[in-house]
Amino acid sequence: MTFILKQFKQIILTAAYLLVAVTAISQVKPKVSPAKPPVTKKTTSKQLTDFRQLTAEANVVFTFPAGFKEIKALNNDDFSYDYAMELPDHDFEIWLVVRSQKRDWQQYELVKNDPTKQTANPDSGYVGIGRAQASAFTGETNSPVRIIPPDILARYNASAGKTYLLNLQDMTETRHFKYALLITLEKDHTGTILAVCLTNDKGPEFFKNINKAANCLKFKP
Repeated sequence: MTFILKQFKQIILTAAYLLVAVTAISQVKPKVSPAKPPVTKKTTSKQLTDFRQLTAEANVVFTFPAGFKEIKALNNDDFSYDYAMELPDHDFEIWLVVRSQKRDWQQYELVKNDPTKQTANPDSGYVGIGRAQASAFTGETNSPVRIIPPDILARYNASAGKTYLLNLQDMTETRHFKYALLITLEKDHTGTILAVCLTNDKGPEFFKNINKAANCLKFKP
């Protein structure tokens, strides 16, 4: 009988220990990993999407320059641009136009030998575009122009190009900027690039800002 009582006590003690252990385990809260912040996808503006389509058609590569911010491109009867950027806190903007020459060349090939139809060679179109925009900006017909040298053209895989350093008319359309560097680039049988860099101070800082975006557009090799 004594042996049976000892076994009974041992069973009671064991059960009590188990109850305490189970209670303690149930009170321990499982560690919950902190919630991860939702992943947000960067959205691309319609203006940039449309511009990238134009650059693809013209065999041009566009790389958005560091430090710049997209702004709405001016588009009216006098100034029609595809894309625009600003360098915040630097009083500096860049306006861009890119056009493919492929369709113009197809039309030119059809009529170039027809003496009754006078059609300009599409590869020379960049000259007229540059003059027209320079005139619209300044109100003058003979703005100073420089031919881009071959070593600079090679950096952009371009065939020809010109630059115009302009004193702008005081106009709402140009946000009352005082000066602009207008750049035209052309690749034979391929496309045309026009870039306008606007500032109120054409000192060394202006050209430093231009260099920050100097490689944003170039033709594919």
